[in-house]
Amino acid sequence: MRIALKEVLTRSGHNVTTAVNGQEGIRLFTKSPAQLVIADVRMPKLSGLELLHQVREQSSTVPFVLITAYGSIDDAVEAMKEGATDYLLKPFSADTLEELLRRVFENGAQPAQTALTSSRPAKPASHYRSGFPKEIITENESMKQALEIALKVSASKSTVLIHGESGTGKELVAMFIHLNSDRKDKPFVAVNCAAMPETLLESELFGHEKGSFTGAISKKIGKFELANHGSILLDEVTEMNPALQAKLLRVLQENEIDRVGGRDPIQLDIRVIATTNRDIEEAVETGQFREDLYFRLNVIPLKLPPLREREGDIPHLVKYFLNKFNTIMGKAVKGLDEKAEKALMQNRWK
Repeated sequence: MRIALKEVLTRSGHNVTTAVNGQEGIRLFTKSPAQLVIADVRMPKLSGLELLHQVREQSSTVPFVLITAYGSIDDAVEAMKEGATDYLLKPFSADTLEELLRRVFENGAQPAQTALTSSRPAKPASHYRSGFPKEIITENESMKQALEIALKVSASKSTVLIHGESGTGKELVAMFIHLNSDRKDKPFVAVNCAAMPETLLESELFGHEKGSFTGAISKKIGKFELANHGSILLDEVTEMNPALQAKLLRVLQENEIDRVGGRDPIQLDIRVIATTNRDIEEAVETGQFREDLYFRLNVIPLKLPPLREREGDIPHLVKYFLNKFNTIMGKAVKGLDEKAEKALMQNRWK
């Protein structure tokens, strides 16, 4: 497994250091902190959970991913509660691993402690930190207003619906809300409702009992349970089919779920944040989305402007991404020439 992981990660362009056991892993991390830690639950000398605790003593922000089998899923749940970023269920494919890496490095999905305060000194562009390396950088007034609202409502349990086109930073704002709430030390679980087949989404969200359907060889804990006491992000919630919309409505009304094939409801304490890139009111009008569910989700609406309406942010974003990829790629690119910057400013961003 260790050798196969190294090969996949190296092919993806990452520099990889491996350890034969947990003790060697923490020794290597102490000597040279990594940008990501991947560990198995079961390891000699130091378990994955023990390694997580020791890594967290040195860094509260480095992403930590735990590998587990169905038989030890409870360990994955415990790890998420203790500050792990995500988990992988064996067996998993290279595509699954690469998708997880994309989430970690592009969406900044990791635990953190720092919250934005109103006393923060002014900068040329406002940097809204959520406690992880990736910032929300903007000088656009509409974006600032949305973030100030997000900050104010983060302390409540009210459901938030984030409206915005693809690429506007909806998931980043959802993480911002979570990490500025009193749930910041609890799990943040993101589910892309558009990326998963309808036949799998119900089991992924609600979990299932052993034998509940063909192929259910063991019990599975769903994303709602994994996010208990924390926050769950339902990304592109308008892609849910009507049956799942009804089940989600019950979660919001009763604060409980039923596993597929389960007999008893499971109580939850959870904050739901949803996003959509569609005109959800039109979806309601055409009958594609339940009106009662819309009202339950849209308690606090946030509208994020697209980049074409944030032209003044482009130079600041260029600087941010240059610094980021200089660090990742080991480069020293200082900036763009005037022609390149002008081309970006004049581009019609969709």
